Amino acid sequence: MAETFSQGFILAAGRGKRMQHLTDDKPKPLVQVAGKSLIDYNIDRLQAAGIKDCIINLCYKGELIKEHLKDDRRLNFIFSEEDEALETGGGIKHALPLMKREPFVVVNSDALWTEPSGRSLIKQMINAWDDSRHDMMLMFEPVEKTYGTNGNGDYILDSDGHPHRRRDKETFAPYMYGGILLLHPRVFDHEPEGRYWLIGIFDRLEQEGRLGYFIHDGEWFHVGTPEAANLAEAYFRQHKI
Repeated sequence: MAETFSQGFILAAGRGKRMQHLTDDKPKPLVQVAGKSLIDYNIDRLQAAGIKDCIINLCYKGELIKEHLKDDRRLNFIFSEEDEALETGGGIKHALPLMKREPFVVVNSDALWTEPSGRSLIKQMINAWDDSRHDMMLMFEPVEKTYGTNGNGDYILDSDGHPHRRRDKETFAPYMYGGILLLHPRVFDHEPEGRYWLIGIFDRLEQEGRLGYFIHDGEWFHVGTPEAANLAEAYFRQHKI
């Protein structure tokens, strides 16, 4: 049951310590891959999916992101500033007063992906969203199509197709959560203010049967380390988005 999604959210507050020297003088969203910053890839993907308003949370060197986007008219940018990085869950909760109370798209700033079919991944997820069944929908990536990861995934599907997060190191999980999701603000109605991650909400919705997923058919890059950035650089020099 497709709905109109007009809002996107880019998670951009963290320094990205594992990026080492690459984030000494800039926040991770401004790290470049194949001549283009990570955040610009994200913005282009959101724009292609029909998003109009883009909320970006800021903390580490956030003023550089503001400066980078000051003359950018691709989307209507709304900045949510954090005195300390509130992580994925706390950062979104903190920004909700700036947003409309309707479902929206969230993208990790270090996620890059291909769309071999020529169809927008985010738009496909929006088309698959059913508000009567979902409070959140995660993008799943088959582990064999991931770059910059440890080779194991995050989720297993049971015989009925329900997702279950891997809880131990020994279990192999065929799907990685790819840092792109849809959610309704109601998932935060009883969540606290402050610093916390989304994973607790993932687990709660999994138990409640309200966690949906969409399996991506292209390649996916987690640009979280210098080595992963080099992998993405080599790939996207040859395969332009």
